[in-house]
Amino acid sequence: MSIPSAPSPNLTIAVDTAASHLKNILFTAFEHSAEKMAVIVYDQNSPLATILATAYRTCLPTATFINFDAVAPAFILQTLEQLQASDLVILIQSTNFRLEAYRLRVELFKKGLKVIEHPHLGRMDGMEVDYYIDSLAYDAGYYRVVGPALKEKIDKASSGVVDSGGEQLIFGGKFESAKMNIGDYREMKNVGGQFPIGEVFTESVDLEAVNGRVRIFVFGDTTFTVNRPEKPITLIVSKGQVVDTLDSTPEFDRVLANIRADDGVIWVRELGLGMNPAFSKDRTVRDIGTYERMCGIHLSLGSKHGSYAKPHIKRGEGRHHVDVFAVTESVRLDDEEVYRDGAWVV
Repeated sequence: MSIPSAPSPNLTIAVDTAASHLKNILFTAFEHSAEKMAVIVYDQNSPLATILATAYRTCLPTATFINFDAVAPAFILQTLEQLQASDLVILIQSTNFRLEAYRLRVELFKKGLKVIEHPHLGRMDGMEVDYYIDSLAYDAGYYRVVGPALKEKIDKASSGVVDSGGEQLIFGGKFESAKMNIGDYREMKNVGGQFPIGEVFTESVDLEAVNGRVRIFVFGDTTFTVNRPEKPITLIVSKGQVVDTLDSTPEFDRVLANIRADDGVIWVRELGLGMNPAFSKDRTVRDIGTYERMCGIHLSLGSKHGSYAKPHIKRGEGRHHVDVFAVTESVRLDDEEVYRDGAWVV
């Protein structure tokens, strides 16, 4: 798919909107300056990838643009090797770029480069394109205020409750120190990551302190795609493990069976507080990694979690980290309600 020389009115609006949001990301979140180099590696294999590549051309007219499908991997690697610390690399991917055994983002961070990664864009089309573009809006006054406020409350809390409409999942102990993905890199070693952003996440220090029930309306299926059952599925959690379900579906049963087969039991690990207002229960996209920023609560099922180690679960041991999304009516930390009516209230 080529970038149109005379784009349609709808495409023009999409590109203009995306460019407006991306400028804010580039110059506010990333503090990118004109004297620093920028390399954009892109493909044109999906409508959304084409829109973003065009929008970045508007934002960074002097940057180097490389069509991933038009050159050899060695050329891309050679170009990236020439960059200096604090230069910028942007990856616009309909799927996920593979450069032999090269762990691209990890190696770029090692060089001190700033990285913006847009993966799996080919999974989204139709209205999902608009939702994705909306999710790129960077409101520093929101993310840089609400995110740290949530982290502070999580780090101080001794308990929490997720109310999913008549069912409650109770976190009966303290939480791990929360981590933020809010586009504020001023005190971080690595600048950048996967976009869109908008999340604060933690988990229970003692996984067995999590008990109760939670209703989920979306889960990541075996193809890493958002799966929305006809009615919410209720997870029954005892001592931090999913022990039963109500109103499950064959696909969700397959997900649970895969976790049990590889991890033995089904731990509830991550407690994710999604912050991105572009995604909600009604505004969904198919890519699970993108939808993870949805404004509300998501949990991870399975032993795998790269950010937190447990005495009985070492980093790298578990095979599964499956995101599930709670019907989120209310969230309480200790005695304070921090989420209601579809928004964070801190």
